[in-house]
Amino acid sequence: MRSAAEFIIVGGGSSGCVLASRLSEDPDASVLLLEEGPKDSSPWIHIPVTFYKTSKGNLVKPYPWTPNAEHLGDPEPTMVQARVLGGGSSVNAMVYLRGQPRDYDEWRDAGAKGWGWNDVLPYYKRCESNDRFANDLHGTDGPLPVSDQQFTHPMSRRWVQACQQAGLRYNPDFNSGDQEGCGFYQINARGGRRGSTAVSYLGPARNRRNLVVKTGVRVLRIIFAGQRAIGVEALVNGRRTLLHAGSEVIVTAGAINTPRLLLLSGLGNAGHLMRLGLPVTQHLPGVGRNLQDHIEVSLIHEVNGPFSYDRYKKPHWQFLAGLEYLFFRRGPCTANVVEGGAFFRSSLNDDRPDLQCCFMPGAGVEAGLDTVPGGNGTTLNICQTRPRSSGWVELRSADPLEAPIIRPNYLQEQYDLDVMCEGVEFGREIMSQPIIAKHLSKEYAPGPVRSRAEILAYVKSQAHAALHPMGTCKMGSDDMAVVDPELRVHGIDGLRVCDNSAGPNLVSGNTNGVAIMIAERAADFIAAKHGFASVQRR
Repeated sequence: MRSAAEFIIVGGGSSGCVLASRLSEDPDASVLLLEEGPKDSSPWIHIPVTFYKTSKGNLVKPYPWTPNAEHLGDPEPTMVQARVLGGGSSVNAMVYLRGQPRDYDEWRDAGAKGWGWNDVLPYYKRCESNDRFANDLHGTDGPLPVSDQQFTHPMSRRWVQACQQAGLRYNPDFNSGDQEGCGFYQINARGGRRGSTAVSYLGPARNRRNLVVKTGVRVLRIIFAGQRAIGVEALVNGRRTLLHAGSEVIVTAGAINTPRLLLLSGLGNAGHLMRLGLPVTQHLPGVGRNLQDHIEVSLIHEVNGPFSYDRYKKPHWQFLAGLEYLFFRRGPCTANVVEGGAFFRSSLNDDRPDLQCCFMPGAGVEAGLDTVPGGNGTTLNICQTRPRSSGWVELRSADPLEAPIIRPNYLQEQYDLDVMCEGVEFGREIMSQPIIAKHLSKEYAPGPVRSRAEILAYVKSQAHAALHPMGTCKMGSDDMAVVDPELRVHGIDGLRVCDNSAGPNLVSGNTNGVAIMIAERAADFIAAKHGFASVQRR
């Protein structure tokens, strides 16, 4: 086996880049970061408005998922996962959210001791370089840019006013611990450039002699000596290669591929592994279970004039916006498009918000969503933030190159369907308010849908994954827990899972910030165990 590094990190996404940067702060710690996808060299990654161009092509990988009876849409649906250095932080809409304090207190109460809100808040503050807030809730000295939108479309401002006309209060900070209300998202961008973890964390660390970053490397399995992880087997330049980890293997491959890798390595439900002919290293029945994800549905309206980002589909508008960006690094090219937000309560949850709105002054911005034929439009995504439905990830075969079986079970619980229907109804109420309705010519989708039964049918047929999977290697101490509160895999030495798969439950909002926080926390656990000087400096 080839000696590789003291620490091998599998997955160069949002969490992996943070860990590689933090662990390599100590010059005595050698770190090898392995990423299956390419470097983050595509210009579409770094220009905020072009994030929609990253939803297809070689920067993401589509995975088929198995629908259940409640899903009446595409019979062969897929979900994409980032496949590029920086992971989701390189291809998402840059929305920066933490969720609600109770989300983390519920993690703690579910067995993730030491992961309550007061425990995780210092790590959120540590990561932040916030350009507006400097208080007990926000940080200003971290690597991650957290900024107000540099360019906000007038329609987004009207939409936030429409939310207020519909009865929501204005909220200047969704990350304050009080999420309820409407306002504008802060984003991970600054100076007209995306602030992915590949840029903000890994960029300043790339010249460290103790850090090696390898892209285009697919890890096939983890290698063990008894019950200790000692390395990985990977495809490097098309050849199977064994790489030795002197201290730890750290898996940060995301909520789909982390459990997949553990299962391929003999960690999981013993019955499932034996049926596939895989040796059982450790019986961990929770690996791949507890898959939770947000699901959303879109309201699309036609605008009665060139009052949306859709006008930039025309070459002369693109040219003018491109010139403004090229020479001044400002204008619509700096927009993240997902500008307006709101959090509100359904009647089924009267103590805190359980629905989220994302307003985009354009139609067809995201892959798979409708455009307004020949015109300008707006999109309002309605998302249930804490669904009760959950699913699982399993291996299809023992072949490490074959896609896994993914069964999210979206909308399986009637409760989730009822909440989503209420979300659609209130979303329509927002869009009917005078300040925005005067700019809309018609509702393109759902269209002529009025009764609760018709709305329910629309939700079942048009709901789509929000691509925020969590929970498939959850923290805790119960029989279904995969890792302990220090993210160490139960029953195995030298192996940690340090990404969103470790979260016991989904949080109330976009999850990229959660992945960064988990990695920041993991860096402290690892540094403390191995006596790194860096843990003393922070």
